[in-house]
Amino acid sequence: MRAIRAASTALWGAAALALAAPVAVAHAADGAPAPNPRVRDAKAPGDFVVSPSLVSPGGRVTLSAPGCSSTATATAGIFDTVQIAPGSAVTATVDADAKRGAVYTVAFNCSGGGQGTVDLTISGLATLTPAPTTGSTVLLPPRGVRGGLGGSQDGPGTAELVAGTALVLAAAGGSVYAVRRRSARRRH
Repeated sequence: MRAIRAASTALWGAAALALAAPVAVAHAADGAPAPNPRVRDAKAPGDFVVSPSLVSPGGRVTLSAPGCSSTATATAGIFDTVQIAPGSAVTATVDADAKRGAVYTVAFNCSGGGQGTVDLTISGLATLTPAPTTGSTVLLPPRGVRGGLGGSQDGPGTAELVAGTALVLAAAGGSVYAVRRRSARRRH
């Protein structure tokens, strides 16, 4: 009979901890910074990239659209329209007559329907941005698997936190009670 009580107390404790674990994991991920805060109206942060974001007239920029699973088009009034293949990047040369100190919007359109914009600032200095060497490689951060719920679920609320804490405390209290009762019976 004692073994059954001890086993059921252990199972309740394990269940309470298992229910409280997702809450702790969700709160640990809340403080993670966005990979590219410059992107507006994109499907997710970092879906469209212009590098560098500050360039001199006549300089070069690298454009990529890691958020597109199909071909993307990048357009702006200061360079020719470019096509970006999935998983790659292209280089565009900014017009030499681009206005210094101006901020231009680079519009990205995925052939699958996604779109977004990124700001590109023209330097007020008279120096040119150095061109990348022919052997340079653009490395993009890993994006992980695109599946799951995205942003459709909110984090745990106060009620979930209180319920999880109550379950953990109940399991701990039950364990202490069972152990003390068991040791008290052995003494008699």
